[in-house]
Amino acid sequence: MTNQKTNSKTKDKLQEIILQEKARGTPNLEIGQKYGVTFRYIEKLITKSQGINISAFNVSKKIKALCPKDFREEQTTVWSFKQRGRWATHSGEYRGNWSPYIPRNVILKYSKQGETVLDYFCGAGTTAVEAKLLGRRCIAFDINDKAIELAKKNLNFHILSQQIYEPKLVVGDARDLSFLQNNSVDLICAHPPYANIIHYTDSKEGDLSFFDIDDFLKEMTKVAKESFRVLKPGRQCANVLF
Repeated sequence: MTNQKTNSKTKDKLQEIILQEKARGTPNLEIGQKYGVTFRYIEKLITKSQGINISAFNVSKKIKALCPKDFREEQTTVWSFKQRGRWATHSGEYRGNWSPYIPRNVILKYSKQGETVLDYFCGAGTTAVEAKLLGRRCIAFDINDKAIELAKKNLNFHILSQQIYEPKLVVGDARDLSFLQNNSVDLICAHPPYANIIHYTDSKEGDLSFFDIDDFLKEMTKVAKESFRVLKPGRQCANVLF
């Protein structure tokens, strides 16, 4: 019993030290080498302590530009970006989120100003930020309340324009869009989890990122059915799965 208590205290102390290292901005590789832990261990520890899977704490959200420099819409079926994109409040601290160039292109191609964009895998709010920048209404939700908190922080900026619509952010399940009417959405622009490759919560009930590939696809079928119901006839649903 004494050894178990000692091991537990040692484990707790190690976790505390690792989180302190992350708060100081120490890279995961350096932490792993220093304390003999894996990247997966660090990732799980952060997700458990913070409620979200992020790669860095206290990321600066100082805005230097509200749009990408020399931006041009993609004109081919293969999209390639030289940089990930860091305008507005965009950053890569939320693990597995997509480049803001993707929702920017999708929103510009398949919607008009004032129309409604739906994102039911909100995460850190990449799509919602782009919808706000581009003058679209947006409904964005996520099953993780901590992700919604982060998204709200990322949307806390002002634009000098007459066509501004603040996105509506809510905690919800992508498989249940019952609060939305039939044929009420102009565009769906979402980035679902990578099955169970990256976990976005600490095993929160309903989190699709804990489902293996077969069960994940079954649950995504429910998402697809709800998507078809709420989307206006002839409009587009853009989901980046893998």
